Amino acid sequence: MARIICPRCHCEKLYRMSTGKRRCSHCRYDFHPHRLPLYLTRDQWKSIITWFLLEQSSQTIANKTGIERKRVLRALTWIRRALIRDVPAVFSGTVEVDETYVGGRWKNKRTSIREKGTKRGRGTKKQPVFGILCRNGLVWAEIVDNVEAATLQPLITSKVKKGSIVCSDSWRAYTGIASKGFVHRMINHGERVYSDGKGNHINGLEGFWGYLKRKLAAKGGIRREKLFLYLGEYVWRYNHRKESEKVKLKRILELLEKEVGG
Repeated sequence: MARIICPRCHCEKLYRMSTGKRRCSHCRYDFHPHRLPLYLTRDQWKSIITWFLLEQSSQTIANKTGIERKRVLRALTWIRRALIRDVPAVFSGTVEVDETYVGGRWKNKRTSIREKGTKRGRGTKKQPVFGILCRNGLVWAEIVDNVEAATLQPLITSKVKKGSIVCSDSWRAYTGIASKGFVHRMINHGERVYSDGKGNHINGLEGFWGYLKRKLAAKGGIRREKLFLYLGEYVWRYNHRKESEKVKLKRILELLEKEVGG
């Protein structure tokens, strides 16, 4: 757990007061402790988060805040780790399920990789990602090892309340969903049908995949071991897209304090 420091002079010797505040032994400043990592003050965290919400690069954030870039990079990792946890526990009602593949541009892949697999679709060497979207506009997504039934169906049963309507395409991994307590509505994309006219489709999740891929592409390449952090970031951004920057800033600060405290 990170130590609490004075937000004014960064002194580590503090006195605990009966009010719950801390008093710095050096500058005598009284403050409520905010246990945030990396020895940054609350104002510094606010500044980093503000620029993060504006999707600025780590170098730009370092330039704007005057904080060392290495420390900014670590702070951004803390932020993304906190955002991953801020997702709905269970979806209900009508949900959409689908999988996609993310990774670098095919023409930029090494020859040895391009020779092993197809450019797109199932069978590609790109990283598979599975997602669930509720019609209330919230989404959840996770990196998966494969897109077979043994992998995807347990995720559906753990994240979707039984009795819900599950909309999917005709991929074989979704066969048998109805037997697990769901109402299964399947759209056959192979016949270029994207909605049955009765509200059964996965267009919402397809829209999120497009948003995700545009955002990842703008990063210019992400190492596979870091991909889960950026996936969590863009899931969170999408889910909170209608909130003000002030509300999002406050929420991230609270998430960080919870992350460090527990």
